[in-house]
Amino acid sequence: MNSLLIFLIRLIDFYTLLIFAYVIVSWLFHFRVLSHENMFLIRMYDGLKRLTDPPLNYIRRYIPNLGGIDISPVILILIIYLLKDLLIEYWPRQNIYK
Repeated sequence: MNSLLIFLIRLIDFYTLLIFAYVIVSWLFHFRVLSHENMFLIRMYDGLKRLTDPPLNYIRRYIPNLGGIDISPVILILIIYLLKDLLIEYWPRQNIYK
């Protein structure tokens, strides 16, 4: 049972890293540090966007416009950390000393 918990935690951590990568790559494209002509970078950005946009769009529906500042990744990461902590806290532990 604990191996399943560890797998779920690592999966959650990996998704959090994908969110960080999406934010960083989007900033680099926005500030023209990365070229819009590089097909590998465009495909990587598109893949990250497809993986992270559904929950981010859901959060964006409920937060007000802050004048061009998108805080939905921060809110999503906080929600993910909360879910991760709840998963760790309430996961059924097996007592080996029965």
